[in-house]
Amino acid sequence: MSWAEKDKKHIWHPFTHLKTAADPILITKADGLYLYDDKGNKIIDAISSWWVNLHGHSHPYISKKVSEQLFSFEHIPFADFTHQPAIELAERLLQHLPSNQSKIFYSDNGSTAVEVALKMTLQYWHNKGEPKNTFIALENAYHGDTFGGMSVGARNVFTNAFENQLFNVAHIPIPTKENLEQIKEVIGTWKENHSMAGFIFEPLVQGAAGMMMYEGDALEELIEFCKQNEIITIADEVMTGFGRTGKFFASDHLNSKPDIMCLSKGLTGGYLPLGVTSCAQLIYDAYISDDKTKTFFHGHSYTANATACVAALASLDLMEKKETLEQIQMIEKEHMIFLAEIKTHKACKEVRVTGTILAIELKTNEETHYLNAVSEKINSYFLSKGILLRPLGNVVYILPPYCITKEELQYIYKNIKEFLNL
Repeated sequence: MSWAEKDKKHIWHPFTHLKTAADPILITKADGLYLYDDKGNKIIDAISSWWVNLHGHSHPYISKKVSEQLFSFEHIPFADFTHQPAIELAERLLQHLPSNQSKIFYSDNGSTAVEVALKMTLQYWHNKGEPKNTFIALENAYHGDTFGGMSVGARNVFTNAFENQLFNVAHIPIPTKENLEQIKEVIGTWKENHSMAGFIFEPLVQGAAGMMMYEGDALEELIEFCKQNEIITIADEVMTGFGRTGKFFASDHLNSKPDIMCLSKGLTGGYLPLGVTSCAQLIYDAYISDDKTKTFFHGHSYTANATACVAALASLDLMEKKETLEQIQMIEKEHMIFLAEIKTHKACKEVRVTGTILAIELKTNEETHYLNAVSEKINSYFLSKGILLRPLGNVVYILPPYCITKEELQYIYKNIKEFLNL
């Protein structure tokens, strides 16, 4: 029995239509920008393996640091113990996070980082004797697949089967200069009738929604409005963190800073799962009490996994190099040149760029987004050209590792133009 046959017999893959999906490609090696399959083909990883890989696969520096840690210890419980990698990583992250962020809480991935933020917010109000329990979230949001994350996300094909088990959330449109005052009025009305606990948002780019992008000015005002009305603000930077929007964090584009931030994906450079929820001191202070019931009763078996923390530290070392910033700037510049070249193409509904993210929304006859039939056509076409561009429905996007070259970007652009002309 081949590996592919064994896979089909034993494994259930994520986000996969079980009846019609093609057999998965067996990857035997990955190096830099490329994945290599069992047939000797090489594939450009143009989406950073679901947005996690920052510096390229099998990076020798990160691999060396991880290997060294494994000969020291791999993991210990984090309730009664601590270790240098977790302490150093918290210290290093806080040097890059907005200055109002004070404490780091570790978990396992993006969904759990969001789940921690939601629980942190609800118990903050509970501990203060103000049981606020309603969240505000953006329409079309995606915050992960745990129940809290689904609840504050959009009600769509991802959540339909669980609709009756999700808690109520007040959804608002992406804030703009035109609708901001109306949004404030709506929140004010809700505040009179409900206990508004927090506002969660993906700053500047809504990833799973189809790389929807928006300006930060109105968001900035809305964050400030929430603070004035004692509504905790939560930035989900799971996708937008670590240079993806052109700055270290998307929140760096904003003058008003969130109270809580959620990080994962690029945190370890794509090596190991790790989640971080950072918070302002005021959140942490609400848990300091002689009353033991005010403890934050949340944790994971692999909290602050030492090996993952070392991978994150090594990735941060690379992020802090001027060469990485230069690469981020190069990718953004090349994206903007390509945007200007194709934005009026008859096949394009819209082309948009933020930082290293380029998204092309294609015109189709279908109203559906994620289930759009063109998705399978896009996926198979680009794989036949040796490029992984797993689309979000009718949205083709490029979100590459920072090791990509101009020539490799041009190869991707060339094949996109050829696809648009089909």
